Amino acid sequence: MAGLALAPPRVRSLSPVLPVVAVVALLALPIAPGGEGGAGPADALSALVVLYCAARLVRDRRRPLSAAAAVVLGMPVVGLALAAVGAVSPGAGLSGMGRYLQVFVLVPAAVLLLIRDRADFRLLAWSFVALAGWQGAVGVHQYVTGTGASYQGEPIRAVGTFGAQDVMGMSTVVAFGLVCATGLALGRTPVRHRAVAAVCAVALLLPLALSFSRGAWIATAVTCVVQLVLAGLRRALAVGAVVAATGVILVGGLGVGTAMLQERISSIGQVADAPDQSVTDRYTMWAAATGMWREEPLAGVGLKGFPEHRDAHASLALSAGSDTDGAGAGFQRQPLLSPHNMYLLILAEQGLIGLVALAGGWLVLLVCALRRLVRVRGSGAGSDCGLVACGLLVWQLTDFVYADIGGPSTVLTAVCLGLAAWWALAPGAGEVAAR
Repeated sequence: MAGLALAPPRVRSLSPVLPVVAVVALLALPIAPGGEGGAGPADALSALVVLYCAARLVRDRRRPLSAAAAVVLGMPVVGLALAAVGAVSPGAGLSGMGRYLQVFVLVPAAVLLLIRDRADFRLLAWSFVALAGWQGAVGVHQYVTGTGASYQGEPIRAVGTFGAQDVMGMSTVVAFGLVCATGLALGRTPVRHRAVAAVCAVALLLPLALSFSRGAWIATAVTCVVQLVLAGLRRALAVGAVVAATGVILVGGLGVGTAMLQERISSIGQVADAPDQSVTDRYTMWAAATGMWREEPLAGVGLKGFPEHRDAHASLALSAGSDTDGAGAGFQRQPLLSPHNMYLLILAEQGLIGLVALAGGWLVLLVCALRRLVRVRGSGAGSDCGLVACGLLVWQLTDFVYADIGGPSTVLTAVCLGLAAWWALAPGAGEVAAR
């Protein structure tokens, strides 16, 4: 909560992004044990945020979006409409389209429109850090007390309040917070703010490690390297030295590097030579998604069609499901209903049209965000916002290679895209005069 204390009083009391902050804060609430990890209170509030944004636009008689923002954020609608028509049932098409519109169109657009200036942007970034700190603290407690999700037969996996049914939830939240803290620490804001952000970033390394999430580790490492390079070579070397020293202390001094953690790290390089069952399942589902796309290359098999067509394209190497246990819930076997690769999921269900519309929009956002960051890097005005926006986008696009949307933490993806869209497309976001 340190970040909220650093925000100016005017921003805390009057900022129109406070409803978005409330969406982030709701993810601190525990998920009911045994729940399926679908839409939750934060998703419901995000819908109200969209309505709130629409009401403000009507009241103020403002133009909703710039032409560029409307095109970039509206591109996915074409592919979604075609894929909804081709869904296995009208209900599946409507529910699938609603979820995609929420995550990739409506909530990002609302966040873009509700952010007034850099102070609002920083308030949202600090809310990510605060949520990550809370979830990380719960996760570390689970590891220390043996009350986490089951990992190799032991209840030590840090999952925060998300439970064993959403083992990726905490790692996603903590990674987002770490990326935000790193960007805030590398900017040119007051020294006190940067120091607090740096301490938060270092502290979040521990719960991220204890999540045992290889995908989150890879995405976070790639993102932090990109942020350091964008911030400048001298700063990159200094921060790299601090991270290396922290790693030595955690692993050597405090004994964090348990055999299981070291085995998990080493398994990253063994996914091709000696993959475990989870990696084999992932490869099998990737192949199944590719097979679906070959059958329907342009429009895909329809929204929510992957589970229906999976068995017809998957090999016998695919297991019946993944086992979950611990963190307040009993043993359950979860069916494998997605390929755990967002790009292949879109390709399978929406075809080339959907992939070009969605991924093409993300690529445009990244290019525009990087260009604006390069322009302001000399003056330093808002460089912290640019580093946060680019970092969140790079993390998400990297993580989409190993994961897809699903679970309560998915709403954070929508907020991240909104933050990136504001920095990339909002008029004046990169100007020196802006706060």
